[in-house]
Amino acid sequence: MAFPSYPVPGLWTLSLLTLLGASVQSNFIVFDDDPLQPVTQDETVSVGGTVTLTCRVAESDNSSLQWSNTAQQTLYFGEKRALRDNRIQLHRSTGTELSITIGDIQLSDEGEYTCSIFTMPVRTARATVTVLGVPGKPQISGYEDAVQEGGKVTLTCTSSGSKPPAKLRWYRDQEELTGRPDVVESNPDEPTYTVISELTLTVGRSDDNALIACAVDHPSLAPGDKRSEQPIRVLFTPDVTIQPESDLPREGGKFHLQCIANGNPEPISYVWQKKDGELPPLAKVDGSVLRFEMLNKSDNGVYLCQADNGIGNVQGQYTLLVQDPTAMSTSSGVDHAVIGGVVAVIVFILLCLLIVLGRYLIRHKGTYLTHEAKGSDDAPDADTAIINAEGGHSGAEDKKEYFI
Repeated sequence: MAFPSYPVPGLWTLSLLTLLGASVQSNFIVFDDDPLQPVTQDETVSVGGTVTLTCRVAESDNSSLQWSNTAQQTLYFGEKRALRDNRIQLHRSTGTELSITIGDIQLSDEGEYTCSIFTMPVRTARATVTVLGVPGKPQISGYEDAVQEGGKVTLTCTSSGSKPPAKLRWYRDQEELTGRPDVVESNPDEPTYTVISELTLTVGRSDDNALIACAVDHPSLAPGDKRSEQPIRVLFTPDVTIQPESDLPREGGKFHLQCIANGNPEPISYVWQKKDGELPPLAKVDGSVLRFEMLNKSDNGVYLCQADNGIGNVQGQYTLLVQDPTAMSTSSGVDHAVIGGVVAVIVFILLCLLIVLGRYLIRHKGTYLTHEAKGSDDAPDADTAIINAEGGHSGAEDKKEYFI
């Protein structure tokens, strides 16, 4: 790139000396431990960014350092700017370092920059600046309208302005998909590229409202910086289920069945039928609802609901079994009877235990009384019985003493 310049005293002479010194330098051996040998490093920067070029020497002999551009135009000589370009600024200048910045970098700024020190001989070092072309936001095309379940959709993603060529990646929500290999086209007006990628999907109902994304992968960008999304609509036949008002339809009561259909688009019509017969006279159809004003056991049977959304129709079924109106009370009576029976058994067991305990106590009390009157039955008269009852044992002892 050509920079506008203006004359600076002595700079033209220094530039000529630079070229002369560069040619002379090839005749000398430069050692790595040369303290006056300038050292630089390559830089990579994106279009629109700022690059810093730094040139250092280990020691100073009061010789000036100089930066030149790819066209060998002097940019800075020491602290003096040689070109009238406000993008180029002095960053630091000391006896051992010269650093400059170049802002708003363009693709034309790419190339090899030279740092020189005007010693005898003149020593130089080069730094290559690589400029990355920033890719544009990807554009997704090819989707025009909703796709029927089982159909295919082909999407095309395009991104321009990258250097080197970007890579395009496809995603469905967070899942990465595999598209066709990228097609890379060079741009005629600048050294950048246009990248094109295609993705073909066979869609199902789970893809309805899914986000298909195309993201640009490039060294100049952080992951996810440039990404475009395309929502997909899938048309599919409805799923049908029949939901009863309650699990216990009772004879004589009101009851209804709700036909629930999920499809895309939403169902536009519902048809109710009774399998192997006609709908009961007191059954009324209200769109997706079948109402029974007064249930009768003759209403028992299998009921069918057919939902149609224009893509297709699907049928669901429900078996109605009308219960006796006393079913709940009978069930409750049975529960109470069971509880009453258990209580009666417990009471009976307690009564039996009381009877056994009473008989046991009475028996022990009779035995005690019998021992108190022992011997009275064998007495010849009342007085002897009393004597035997009160002190029979003493009499025996007296008799023993008498014989002794």
